[in-house]
Amino acid sequence: MRTRLKQKAKRLSGKSQLPIRIARQEDGKFQVEGLGAWHSYWRDPYHLMLTVPWWGFIGIVSGAYLLLNALFAVLYLLGGDCLNGVRPGSFEDAFFFSVQTLGSIGYGVFSPKTPYAHIIVTLEAITSLLVIAVVTGLSFARFSKPIARIMFSKYAIIAQHNGVPTLMFRMANQRRNQILEAQLRVYLFRNEVTEEGEYMYRIHTLDLLRDRSPGFSISWTAYSPITPNSPLYGCTAEDLIRDHVQLVVSLSGLDETVAYTVTARFAYGAERILFDHRFIDVVRREENGDRYFDRTYFHEVEPISPLLSQKTTPLGE
Repeated sequence: MRTRLKQKAKRLSGKSQLPIRIARQEDGKFQVEGLGAWHSYWRDPYHLMLTVPWWGFIGIVSGAYLLLNALFAVLYLLGGDCLNGVRPGSFEDAFFFSVQTLGSIGYGVFSPKTPYAHIIVTLEAITSLLVIAVVTGLSFARFSKPIARIMFSKYAIIAQHNGVPTLMFRMANQRRNQILEAQLRVYLFRNEVTEEGEYMYRIHTLDLLRDRSPGFSISWTAYSPITPNSPLYGCTAEDLIRDHVQLVVSLSGLDETVAYTVTARFAYGAERILFDHRFIDVVRREENGDRYFDRTYFHEVEPISPLLSQKTTPLGE
């Protein structure tokens, strides 16, 4: 099998197709090299402008603006003495006349005086309309892009819950609003070998005690019972590492503030799945019945000890 893969890789390399590296991280997660990186979209300008950091977006727009004005300045210079108030052969004056034309400023100091200059001004005015429309659209798309501020616990744990071994992890909404009709999906990735001896990285869907919430506002702990039908049944920590297991969590819902569908995704590598641990409680209860959610220990876990009889009861469960 490995020989066939090597031969196929050689054939692909002969066609100048570079293989995509899927690297294993320190926490056990697998990450496609360059996945989601803004510089990987250099062949797709629209996605590049949406994913590049703001400093890069401003830099690209500014650079394109200067280059465009320099181009029109050269076109004006090619027309000879075609502008009023401009020193003959002065690139500086022609450049700033282009800036005024492209921005529809029109101070009145510079102006066209030949048919050639009027034609270039007309072309630049049309270009200005297109450029402003494109940059405005890109800026609005960047500002209006819905982003969910969901915090996932650093660790997932496997421990007894109501007498059943259960996979657990928790999430918190960092905004003080609600994600309506929140829906949760959990997938398990692991190496498997078919009966025919073929190697594959298989995806399983894990069953949850509750995979929907009418309003996710503060905290949500997910529970996946490890029954005989679960792909985690009978697994040990060593098995998870050996099979390169990875849990991928996908949360989606309607943000009530902006009325947009938001999504959040998180992955747990095998090293971040702890057996026989419990989450430290993040809910404090007062005598009058009030409860307080404190994120200070949101990511903290501790080993389960027979001396620890008090159970964690996350808010909302």
